[in-house]
Amino acid sequence: MASSDDLHRRRSAVVARGVSSMIPAYVSSAGGGTMTDVDGREWIDFAAGIAVTNVGNSAPKVVAAIKEQVERFTHTCFMIAPYEQYVAVCEELAALTPGDFEKRSALFNSGAEAVENAVKIARHATGRQAIVVFDHAYHGRTNLTMALTAKVMPYKQGFGPFAPEIYRVPMSYPFRDGGRSGADAAAYAIGQIEKHVGASNVAAVLIEPVQGEGGFVVPAAGFLPALAAWSKQAGAVFIADEIQTGFCRTGSWFASEDEGIEPDLITTAKGIAGGLPLAAVTGRAELMDAVHPGGLGGTYGGNPIACAAALASIETMRELDLAGAARHIESVARPRLEALAAKHPIIGEIRGRGAMLAVELVVPGSIEPDAAATAAIAKAAHESGLLLLTCGTYGNVIRLLPPLIISDDELDRGLTLLEQAFATL
Repeated sequence: MASSDDLHRRRSAVVARGVSSMIPAYVSSAGGGTMTDVDGREWIDFAAGIAVTNVGNSAPKVVAAIKEQVERFTHTCFMIAPYEQYVAVCEELAALTPGDFEKRSALFNSGAEAVENAVKIARHATGRQAIVVFDHAYHGRTNLTMALTAKVMPYKQGFGPFAPEIYRVPMSYPFRDGGRSGADAAAYAIGQIEKHVGASNVAAVLIEPVQGEGGFVVPAAGFLPALAAWSKQAGAVFIADEIQTGFCRTGSWFASEDEGIEPDLITTAKGIAGGLPLAAVTGRAELMDAVHPGGLGGTYGGNPIACAAALASIETMRELDLAGAARHIESVARPRLEALAAKHPIIGEIRGRGAMLAVELVVPGSIEPDAAATAAIAKAAHESGLLLLTCGTYGNVIRLLPPLIISDDELDRGLTLLEQAFATL
């Protein structure tokens, strides 16, 4: 087997420079809470493929379902010759997503596709054009979703012009907005919408219940319910982007449940199918069915292999109670992180829910971001065999996203390596 150095030389000759990687090692196998590279080195996995492998990299039921489906057929295109697996995934989404109302779903390949189609549906159903998004938001890398995303570098720099009729308003970010209450933060954001957009022009309000790439920002209690209530009153569609938060990641099946939110539309991807590409828009039947036949779809959307993997992933989440596992991970990790913060004044805040936890780094005694220290800690962690990611508008947040099936021993080892990385500062 080629070494990581050999593979990197081959990569440099053929892979576009714009596609970057977090670590210089190349993976040969993965399972549980660890990965092994081609050089035989083991890594503790605190990334889960960016919240994708919630059930692990090789969950037995997922592997078996994929093998069985591959032997039957790999593709027909649901728009040409439909199959049961697509329907079954939509049935599960109708049952699992928040809201006791009739629902419909459409399946796609990626989170960005799901978001784009949710916007299409909202505009078609309302006859309006304006889409409201928030500071620090991340919704994808396509032209429309780049416009929806807040962070310029590396996601938007040099790629414009972007899609029009996108309006950005302030997010509730308690650490950076002086601890403003959720109600006050919502009132301010709504005031900006009404002043600069006009309620009658808003097709949709699109928000991550817990922001992902923007820094794992958890809005103050009451912020999301107030926005949902205003959207209903204004005749706008309330869209929850649960691409990173969904499928047990925050300790519930969906983060919207934490404040009793019932989104009109919800976008999902990442953790839905155990690592295979699958995404969905699920929502109120009258909104989803407002689009004419043929208006939604795509050649690969709802591929039968990905659907089989999703059904097995959902079964695994139920059987292993992975929502409970996420809460357990938080119960173990948060006290360790809080103790770390007590030792290191560079840590401004520990936040998050379930197995979606963040450490925000600042210049001690201030809220000024310290991106350099964040990068240094991530580098030290990688050198010790801990795979973790950074995020945040200012590049100053370390995020923890372990697979939900990580063992207590693996979690302990990973947290110890993180503590050691901080000690190198």
